Amino acid sequence: MSRQPALARRFFDRFEPIHGVTYFAPEVREAMDGLGYKGYWMGYFAARSAPLGQVPTEVVTAIFYNFAPERVAKALPAAWQIAGPEVALRTRLDTAVAVLRRYGIKDDENVTTAAELAGRAARNAPLDGHPLFAANLALPWPDDPLAALWQATTLLREHRGDTHVAVLNAAGIRGRECNVFHAATRGIPREYIARTRDYDDESWHAHEQQLAKRGLLDDDGSVTAAGRELKDHIESTTDALSLAALDALSDDEVETLFQAITPITRAVVEAGDLPAVTPMKLGRDELHDGSAHLT
Repeated sequence: MSRQPALARRFFDRFEPIHGVTYFAPEVREAMDGLGYKGYWMGYFAARSAPLGQVPTEVVTAIFYNFAPERVAKALPAAWQIAGPEVALRTRLDTAVAVLRRYGIKDDENVTTAAELAGRAARNAPLDGHPLFAANLALPWPDDPLAALWQATTLLREHRGDTHVAVLNAAGIRGRECNVFHAATRGIPREYIARTRDYDDESWHAHEQQLAKRGLLDDDGSVTAAGRELKDHIESTTDALSLAALDALSDDEVETLFQAITPITRAVVEAGDLPAVTPMKLGRDELHDGSAHLT
């Protein structure tokens, strides 16, 4: 049986929370503050862009896609005068592993298996057109199984993110438009997106108008049939292209990976650091089911 795009979405729901502790666990904010970074967002942009090195702010803005350029410019390059990329990289890895251990996740058979299979999948995913994935791929591979698992999920996360940006670009949805479109079509509260991605009412409305001119939203900001169709196309294409991240694994290995990683993800979610609402709108209803459902 051929692999269907739904498999990529189910896989995303399992690896994203493991990587996501980097953004939501309190120890991470404390560690970044301890380095001297000023505020959450300076630590965020420093840690996530650190694999790129000290590149121009415009490069980070382009790759990260949906953030306000002014927000990025407040963090970079000022962060590198406080603590450089190598320090940020070491801190984000050490802190993520410490958080996962606090959740009670140990170097057991599930972690070892998930780290080996997810790592092999991630390190063999297509490189071309995936800049943030490529930067993370160039980093040294950890020896510790739990650190290797976190690194693998980071690669998988950034690979899918780079893919999604390419699909948005092909659909003509620009970075600042995509947040507004996402809120209208995926049930993410406007207030949440506006606060976390820096929109005031005027800028939000301006992007709504641009999307409305193309027939994707109504004048009141609600999604049209054409907008829903385009959003479904964007999500299904992202899923279909993201399947390539599993090409290095046989069907039996994919099933083994799902069985190993699902209880780890369940432990991460149950720990409670990840909020119920995130920009990615993760699915959590099927974490009781460890199967990849390939047959």
